[in-house]
Amino acid sequence: DEGYYQGGKFQFETEVPDAYNMVPPKVKCLTRIWHPNITETGEICLSLLREHSIDGTGWAPTRTLKDVVWGLNSLFTDLLNFDDPLNIEAAEHHLRDKEDFRNKVEDYIKRYAR
Repeated sequence: DEGYYQGGKFQFETEVPDAYNMVPPKVKCLTRIWHPNITETGEICLSLLREHSIDGTGWAPTRTLKDVVWGLNSLFTDLLNFDDPLNIEAAEHHLRDKEDFRNKVEDYIKRYAR
């Protein structure tokens, strides 16, 4: 209900591997989005989805699917990261023109996330 993505409905696909919970689930965003940490093809940059993370916040067997949902939700608020983007074009767009970035996000929500 806050931030750039308010009002959007975003769908994710989660594949739980046989080796879960020793390995993280695979998650993809199925909704087209303009986001610095999610590519337009749905790849997601979220450290807890990585088996090995240099920041120490990667997957651990103690994590659950609930943690994944909370992490995905955080990508739309407090974990929105323009400094270490997966979608470099979106991050540079935000740096160049925050208002135009917001307009593009809103356009994507209207077209793809209703």
